[in-house]
Amino acid sequence: MDVFSRFKPSDLINLERYPLADKSCPTRQVVIQDIKRQLDTDGCAVLTDFLSPKGLSQLLAEAQERRPFAYFSEQKKTNVYFSEDDPSLPKAHPRRIFLDRTNGFVTGDCFEASTASRTLFHWSALKLFIQECLGKQSLYEYADPVADMPINVLTPGGQFNWHFDTNEFTITLLLKSATSGGHFEYAPNLRNESDECYEDVAAVLGGDKTRVKRLDLRAGDLQLFLGRFSLHQVTPNTGATDRLVLIMSFAEKPGMIGSLARTKELYGKVTDAHIQAQQHHVRADKLLD
Repeated sequence: MDVFSRFKPSDLINLERYPLADKSCPTRQVVIQDIKRQLDTDGCAVLTDFLSPKGLSQLLAEAQERRPFAYFSEQKKTNVYFSEDDPSLPKAHPRRIFLDRTNGFVTGDCFEASTASRTLFHWSALKLFIQECLGKQSLYEYADPVADMPINVLTPGGQFNWHFDTNEFTITLLLKSATSGGHFEYAPNLRNESDECYEDVAAVLGGDKTRVKRLDLRAGDLQLFLGRFSLHQVTPNTGATDRLVLIMSFAEKPGMIGSLARTKELYGKVTDAHIQAQQHHVRADKLLD
């Protein structure tokens, strides 16, 4: 029997600090305005201690229970777009710079509907709260059956190299931090919907830290991040235990699914939905995946 099936979303969140389900509460609007300010500044906002102690304990337990199912790609080097090498471009072009990537993923399809993690992901009050924070007219759960709600696993010595996200924004919950290392770093708004800004990307990849920011997140923190346009990475985990992050993905358009090649590479599997979507791929822009 699934011991998490009895949990309500309100049991999992620090509602006293973040009354996201009570639209009449003044504190809720204050929180939303603060998040909007942070997102407008650099495309990233953090809600510290978002999970309640009970919520953090249960979500971490679910992640650790499914940790044996984590997939670690055989391809250990990728560029920031997860694309193939293009010999027609100069060697110093960002599309030809391949970096070490050793993180793994527990895919979203490992979480049953009755789990606390998926219950929280499907909670309409949370989606509406995020929608308002992002200033969107509508918001949809990422339709990808594999990548809608995965766990990012960073083992000791592992790292997640610089990259851009497929979807415009991602919501993450840090469930377990690395005892050392494993820092989230990002270069805000490094590209836009109409320009890949290759020179700026190359500068960061070459070691220029001028535009790079670092977050020191704690277990239980929620992060809203516009990762489609901001280059980001997780530095090497120099501790002795895993770093575990629950990723909850939403999109402004319905039906968005990751590309066939990228899904296979990152998660080790594809579904019929990916094959069908490949023929009529829903994209929000024309940027590289």
